[in-house]
Amino acid sequence: MNELVTRSISGIIFIAILLFGTTFSQTSFIILYLSLACVSIYEMWNILDKKSILPLIFVSLPFILLIVLSGVKNDFDPLLVLYILILTWTFDSFAYLFGKRYGRSKILPKISPKKSWEGFFGGYISTLIISFILMNYEAKLLEEYIIIAFILPITATVGDLIASYYKRKSNVKDYGKIIPGHGGIIDRLDAIFITIPVVFIIKMIQ
Repeated sequence: MNELVTRSISGIIFIAILLFGTTFSQTSFIILYLSLACVSIYEMWNILDKKSILPLIFVSLPFILLIVLSGVKNDFDPLLVLYILILTWTFDSFAYLFGKRYGRSKILPKISPKKSWEGFFGGYISTLIISFILMNYEAKLLEEYIIIAFILPITATVGDLIASYYKRKSNVKDYGKIIPGHGGIIDRLDAIFITIPVVFIIKMIQ
């Protein structure tokens, strides 16, 4: 099967699982993100030459914080998580497209050779546009989430670069093969690993 077709199909299935698990019920939400935490810990542990607790915290803490952010008991509300996921996918997709078409100035070529400043800013602007569209659709997002739209491209890039650093350090291409054409869970969700703790801090301050 063509690699692009494989990548597209597996990507759609993965997104469908995320959306279903996130929105169906609080139980499905908890099962989904605890499972992703466990798989991410396994993937990171598997590639580390020198075992350390910090990389494991890096890939597992965000999923725990997601469960806390979604609320407990009758206060369960996955809207914030959906908002973060949609903006993250928007940034990743448009950063890739702009970077592939216009990318010249690399951000950190020794860690992530394909990431460019042109891709970053293209993704940044696209994320803001999608965010404002969502805010017009759901008015209550405006005051509470606007700051997330401005910081997410930065935190997403930092999370991606940290994950890439561990891969480079361990001399591996992907964290796993669980998602055909994409790699492991960490490869697909590394952009939220810094975003979620930062959002959690913002929510605690509010």
